[in-house]
Amino acid sequence: MRVMGRTRAAVLFSGTGSNLVAIAEAVAGGRLALELCLAATDRPAAAGLARAASFGIPTLAVAPADYADRAAHERALMAAIDASGAELVVLAGYMRIFGAGFVDHYAGRLLNLHPSLLPAYPGLHTHDRALAAGDRVHGTSIHFVTADLDGGPLVAQVEVAVQPHDTADSLAGRVRAAEHRLYPVVLDWFAAGRLRLEGATVFLDGLPLARPVRFQAPEAAS
Repeated sequence: MRVMGRTRAAVLFSGTGSNLVAIAEAVAGGRLALELCLAATDRPAAAGLARAASFGIPTLAVAPADYADRAAHERALMAAIDASGAELVVLAGYMRIFGAGFVDHYAGRLLNLHPSLLPAYPGLHTHDRALAAGDRVHGTSIHFVTADLDGGPLVAQVEVAVQPHDTADSLAGRVRAAEHRLYPVVLDWFAAGRLRLEGATVFLDGLPLARPVRFQAPEAAS
């Protein structure tokens, strides 16, 4: 059933769906005016499927192995998203790279979360790379998706302080907590009509963003 006045969103994930849960909890708590109309994954065994179902979100697994090639898989996923009526597609730990056809189809309404302060460390193993470089500040970024890997226009970031005895796992845990706080905020901007993409420029409250909105996690603010 359509919830009047709410932006319909499909959330894509590949694993446990922790950011999906954070988004769903924000919706349930009245802090985010989205209607989650689909939770889709490329992995039929993903733990996030059960977590999405517990919130009453329609779920779907679209396994790449069931299709002849990437293009066919993406067409099937697009068909499911469009059938759900989604106006926004939220990538929340979806571990596949999309082709130009998918990205173009959802241009301006496809958001991704990446665990680094982009443009630093696109791709994988971001926490290990930040530690190896001796970074004192790490974090997470939300951006509109383009054909460039983790290179679309940035919307917002959270800085997370690197502690002296951090491992990749301990740092990842604090970055993940920051993600859970940040993503609902940015999605609410979009749902409220405050956030939009025009060409390569991000607008927030009608003004172009010269740089992403930057927040600090509590441990980075001391």
